[in-house]
Amino acid sequence: MNLQCTLCPRLCLLAPGQCGYCRVRINLDAKVRALTFARPVALHLDPMEKKPLYHFLPATTILSLATVGCNLHCINCQNWQISQANPWDSEAYHLEPEALVALTIERQAPSIAYTYTEPLVFYEYTLACARAARAQGIYNVLVSAAYINPEPLAQLLPWIDAANIDLKAMDDTFYQRICDATLWPVLDALIAIKAAGVWLEVTNLLIPTLNDSNPAIAELCRWVVTNLGPDTPIHFSAFTPRYKLQNLPRTPAATLLRARDIARDAGIHHVYLGNLLLEEANHTYCPHDNTLLIQRRGFQILANHLDQGRCPTCLTPCPGKWS
Repeated sequence: MNLQCTLCPRLCLLAPGQCGYCRVRINLDAKVRALTFARPVALHLDPMEKKPLYHFLPATTILSLATVGCNLHCINCQNWQISQANPWDSEAYHLEPEALVALTIERQAPSIAYTYTEPLVFYEYTLACARAARAQGIYNVLVSAAYINPEPLAQLLPWIDAANIDLKAMDDTFYQRICDATLWPVLDALIAIKAAGVWLEVTNLLIPTLNDSNPAIAELCRWVVTNLGPDTPIHFSAFTPRYKLQNLPRTPAATLLRARDIARDAGIHHVYLGNLLLEEANHTYCPHDNTLLIQRRGFQILANHLDQGRCPTCLTPCPGKWS
């Protein structure tokens, strides 16, 4: 019997034994199952800032994991070796949710990140791990492109504490050409994540000639301010040629600095620049009096001047979770 996977907007119709577009969800024993449950291919202890999350438990470590598979096929994917891999061709650990949580506690990490590929295609594993982690007081972080249907997202969000979502462009044509996907489900997911009270930060990878024009950046920033609020941090990241998109140059520093100016003019309070070694590119400032709150170099915290989450000068709370 054919079954339809309802996890993401692709709504793949699967014959018995057939995998969906993501490579990992299969019609098996009259159910849609994920071949990757409890089979991560990547497991690392990272700094929280690498996610990137700059307003959630700074300077802490986070146990990060991924299985193979993704429901986007971005031609510039930085982790294509695992995101575009088949589960039957990939070596994996066996790690049940309870064992993952025990390992997190052993490594003295306060959080788990579902990241690197697309945690929403290993949805059942992400959900089971998040529930097990919450039971032990461990925080859950989602790093995702957010290409998911509303119903499964709503079931997952009560177990998620923070998320960094990759908003690739405010352009459906870009999503179709570069990612083989569509824009509107991502926007709906972002709004739902914010409404659920999950701490949210947004990443936008700026690719020369494709999504780095002033109008494109300004439109994205206006949407963030209107729909997610000016306190939602945005990370503009530099593109590096890779995978199937190697004919374009690396994003110059001037483009990221221009994006920061546009975002600030649009009213976004916290703007960061990724993949760029530049003084002040990743510091956190009070938007009210420009006091330096957190000084960073790469993923390292050099100084944290917050006083119980507030600016030490004007006492204005800085949005985020600081302890």
